[in-house]
Amino acid sequence: MYSSKIREESLSFVRVADVGKFPAVTCSPEMGVVEMARLMRQHDASGLVVVEGDAPIGVVSVRECRDLIAEEATAIAGRRVRDIMSPAVVTIGRDDYVFTAIFKMAKHNLYRLVVLDPEGRLAGTVTATDILRLQTRTPLYFLQEIEGAGSIDELQLISARIVDMVRFATWAGADTKSLVQLISHFNDAATLRVIYLLEKKEGIRLPAGATYLALGSEGRGEQTLRTDQDSAMVYVDDLPLAELPRLEEFAVRLADALDAIGLPHCPGNTMARNPLWRRSLSEWKQTLDQWITVPIPDNLVNFGMFQNLRALHGDLRLEKELQDHILASVQRHSLFLVHMARHVVRFQPPLGWFGRIKVTRRGEHRGKVDLKRAGIFAFTLGASLLALDEGIIGGSTWEKIEELGRRGVISPGDLEAIDESFTFLVQMQLQRQLRDLASDRPPTNQVDPLVMTDKVRDQFREALQGVATLLRVINERYQLDLISK
Repeated sequence: MYSSKIREESLSFVRVADVGKFPAVTCSPEMGVVEMARLMRQHDASGLVVVEGDAPIGVVSVRECRDLIAEEATAIAGRRVRDIMSPAVVTIGRDDYVFTAIFKMAKHNLYRLVVLDPEGRLAGTVTATDILRLQTRTPLYFLQEIEGAGSIDELQLISARIVDMVRFATWAGADTKSLVQLISHFNDAATLRVIYLLEKKEGIRLPAGATYLALGSEGRGEQTLRTDQDSAMVYVDDLPLAELPRLEEFAVRLADALDAIGLPHCPGNTMARNPLWRRSLSEWKQTLDQWITVPIPDNLVNFGMFQNLRALHGDLRLEKELQDHILASVQRHSLFLVHMARHVVRFQPPLGWFGRIKVTRRGEHRGKVDLKRAGIFAFTLGASLLALDEGIIGGSTWEKIEELGRRGVISPGDLEAIDESFTFLVQMQLQRQLRDLASDRPPTNQVDPLVMTDKVRDQFREALQGVATLLRVINERYQLDLISK
């Protein structure tokens, strides 16, 4: 259903320590049941572990309380926990896998297990509800929620939990590529659900003969958390003029709805709601030719964004028309690739003498490094440039790097360094964003080398050297050193 290593069964290989409740709420076997009930209410607990000394000797839950009330309502005040507790204590290790807990619960027909630490001491409890709650954070469940959302407001609440979903996927062992693909897949699903709801609830739909395009990182299918919207729209040349207002209505309403569910507007207004990014097929072809034949900085930036187009909704044939035109136009104007190469190599890695990491000297980000400008831009733009030169368009940066390696454009030795460096920088970006969101801060791409461990700082430095490797490949391929600035 989606390209990811995260699977439904992976939840079973999460540790009990990541699921249960710690520490355990306990009581003495001699405690009165009324006091016990008050203790359960105080901790909002559905059950307690009964201990003598430090040893668990039983479990008491709301079920035993219910049975006691039903059978001996007049004698409750005189009863002790020892009288009603279940003496069957089934334990599980804190570091055991969830699938072991599921097996033990099924085997003994239990709702609750007692969790022990590695030394055999009482550590906490894990219940069937804890495990069920974990299941509701799996990718499949999350996707089903998105596809079943009945309103924009409901979708907003679901989308707000994507950070928890990413954290869960990290627990389940997802690698960086899978996480990025997972986020992009959820954003695609959320966008398509918004489109469905706009039509169903508001009667707003994309006219036949038009296509909504995802651009940039969304077009490549490699989004991170809280990525801005980058989009465009293309429509057939003979679209009736009466449909143009409906195109605008769709584009504006969709952009606002996506912003409401957590996919913010692009600060640079690279969105289909902007008339400049909403054109007919022939107009887009003329615009692309203008960008390619007049490679001024703004045109290079716009082309770099648009070349990663991907049809998300509407007439999918228009995507192929545009991609074929881009490839043909670039072939006719091969000097354009040199201009793009010079544009890419402007994003030099911030490395000084003896591998010193150079940071921003002034402003609000003083002492930090912008991960995008330090390397991610160079990788995404550089891989797309080399791919275009090989007649490849579309796909993720990882897919392009892999194909360039197969074709010998990147040597085997350089290939490994480039792939690992790009992956590490995206991983750092995700980790930075997760930390920011956990602290209720807007996610950024800024990292501080001084707060990194020595190991991470060395890995960061090595990743920046991988950026230099890719730029060397580009420099040599287009002989930039021989071209006057």
